[in-house]
Amino acid sequence: MNEFWIDQWNERYRKNEFAYGEQPNDYFKEQLEKIPVGTILFPAEGEGRNGVFAARLGWIVSAFDISVEGRNKAVRFAEANKVLIEYQVGELQTLHYDAEQFDVIALIYAHFPGNIKSLYHKTLNKYLRKNGLIIFEAFSKRHIDYVNKDEKVGGPKDLAMLYSIEELRSDFYNYEIIELVEKEIELSEGLFHNGKGSVIRFIGRKMH
Repeated sequence: MNEFWIDQWNERYRKNEFAYGEQPNDYFKEQLEKIPVGTILFPAEGEGRNGVFAARLGWIVSAFDISVEGRNKAVRFAEANKVLIEYQVGELQTLHYDAEQFDVIALIYAHFPGNIKSLYHKTLNKYLRKNGLIIFEAFSKRHIDYVNKDEKVGGPKDLAMLYSIEELRSDFYNYEIIELVEKEIELSEGLFHNGKGSVIRFIGRKMH
């Protein structure tokens, strides 16, 4: 990932306001509250809103992001909420997690560059235990039309970074699909996710 990409996210997370708010993502919250507490990994966790929510419920939380400013803000946010999160900075291939370390991996608006996103998904698969769950919400390829009409809804303008149902079926071929839908939703998350957008929601259980 180039320096411009890292600088862009550091700039966004350096501000006092939370880019995507302090509350957890609605879909993530709804799904997590159904699951027994365990270990959870948050790729591209940014300022920590979802990780801190999970930690407050008693989850053992690990997270990573390319932004050191995101990590710093997340750690402060965790301290303010009297919880701990383990948070690494770097690209996935430089980090150290164990095979089958996690009960859940939460991919919430984890939009990776198009040339690495499938590789990231396949790498993350190794870190999830058998029968573990993926909780996923991110912008679909149709979202490009929404963001072109209204930038306030946020999300990548690079089609390759957006997701299709077919891509998720391919990347997570070894999962039982509990839910996999594309839908229009109304977002109200902090400064950068506001308005109508097109998302994919996916809950999958690792079979092998």
